[in-house]
Amino acid sequence: MAERKVFVDSVTPLPKEQEGLGLVHDGLMINAAAAEHKDAKMTVLFSLAISPAAQQELEDRVARGEVVSPEELQGKYAASSTDKDALVTWLRGQGFEITHETPDATSVYARAPIDQIEKSLGVDMVRVTKEGITYTAARNPPSLPAEVAKSVHAIIGLQPFRQARKNSRRCAPAGNNRAGLVRPAQPEGSALTAAAATPNVQNAPPYLVSEVLKAYGADALGVSGNGQTIAILIDTFPNNADVKAFWKANQIAGTISRVQKVNVRNVNLPPPTGEESLDVEWASGIAPGAKVRVYASGSLRFVDLDLALDRILADLPTRPGMRQLSISLGLGETFMGGPNGEVATQHAKFLRLAAAGVNVFVSSGDAGSNPDDTGQSPTGPTQVEYESSDPSVIGVGGTTLKLAANGTVTSETAWTNSGGGKSIFFSRPSWQKGAGIPPGTERLVPDVSLAADPNTGALVVLGGTVQQIGGTSWSAPVWAGFCALMNEARVQASKPMLPFLNPLLYPLIGTPSFRDIKNGSNGAFAAGAGHDLVTGIGVPNVKQLIAALP
Repeated sequence: MAERKVFVDSVTPLPKEQEGLGLVHDGLMINAAAAEHKDAKMTVLFSLAISPAAQQELEDRVARGEVVSPEELQGKYAASSTDKDALVTWLRGQGFEITHETPDATSVYARAPIDQIEKSLGVDMVRVTKEGITYTAARNPPSLPAEVAKSVHAIIGLQPFRQARKNSRRCAPAGNNRAGLVRPAQPEGSALTAAAATPNVQNAPPYLVSEVLKAYGADALGVSGNGQTIAILIDTFPNNADVKAFWKANQIAGTISRVQKVNVRNVNLPPPTGEESLDVEWASGIAPGAKVRVYASGSLRFVDLDLALDRILADLPTRPGMRQLSISLGLGETFMGGPNGEVATQHAKFLRLAAAGVNVFVSSGDAGSNPDDTGQSPTGPTQVEYESSDPSVIGVGGTTLKLAANGTVTSETAWTNSGGGKSIFFSRPSWQKGAGIPPGTERLVPDVSLAADPNTGALVVLGGTVQQIGGTSWSAPVWAGFCALMNEARVQASKPMLPFLNPLLYPLIGTPSFRDIKNGSNGAFAAGAGHDLVTGIGVPNVKQLIAALP
């Protein structure tokens, strides 16, 4: 038999059939072999690595604040096209349909029936039920013939029950401080009137865009994000009527054409549930002159999120103003399975985005220092969530923001459910240093923070109804909007747009560019002077930050 390379990091092994089907394993009900589902098709990502030397060089360039051209990313920092072509040829010979290849040769997406996947990749497929949904999933690690596996470092998509979680929280009714918060649903296609949508108490939750801009020194800057595009990665689109109603409630002018929608897989998308509305409404509200480009993955399966990231990367050469991306998703690192091929795969994509000058803002999570598998309860192990722990993104934690009647900040403390802690996957980046940084070698999360507490939450329109929503899912798109404002200001000042922000932000610990959050905790960790594992280096003063960034 020809030698085969086994990808032990690509799946978490499940019990063998003879150990008992119908058993529960780590919250999974393993039901039966997948015999009756052999004809069903599955899409698999074959992730190819660039050379270790090229990878380290790219990491170093990003850490130095360099921006790499699309031509270099697709040339000097590409995977081996020879290895990619050999893999594609073999897959086609095995009956796989190649659905997508990236220009940098790092990703090959292929589709085949379950029966063929079992034979070609040497896996046993079983039926697995999680949270009432049944999936066909690999029980054991996949493998490839050694001669076609040279650059392949992971095979993604064989365990679709493992998915990212959305990081948003709705306010409990008792937390609504403004009168008339909940409105009856409006007819399809209608917009709430400004009078109906706008609460009648000034500077009290749910907060409006103008209040958040003032709280973080981002008002009266003379910029609106003009010339910039804010990308948002989520599973579905918001309703146009909701976005327009949100703008009207916040007295924001604009046409819905500035919200561009990309159905990444050209599939039927799930209905809006709030996350997509929060992201689009607030990113577009903070930077009303920017375009917002929503990449809808159709699901929260990692293989579909990977495809969306590849689509964003592919769009960069023709969209030079797309220099900020908001992601309000995550999963506790211990639930990713590790060491993990999916983490390595996504890190490679985030590194390329950072190298291209795209700042990726990722919510740190809404279950404090101990998120469970749902991301909603602080009953899991002490851990951070991936993707916010990736060293090529800006992890965004959460605060509880309270305003005076005149709009000034009366207090801001760490939100008790702000995700944060120490990564088990990534080592301490060279730029993560300064006041408050504890000794150690782990990547620390978050980097920065912003308002997140749903009890002092954001006004969001969903299904024609005004709601109060928070979570670090609010913090991330607001930061992306701030980034668009900063990039426009730099263009106006004849400066280059921002490179990867983290190496530039950490030297500003303790300066007027950030308000240090010194009170509160997320369970295992407490806020304190300088950087902490709840709020990072603090919340921004955008005006000061624009002036301070080199």
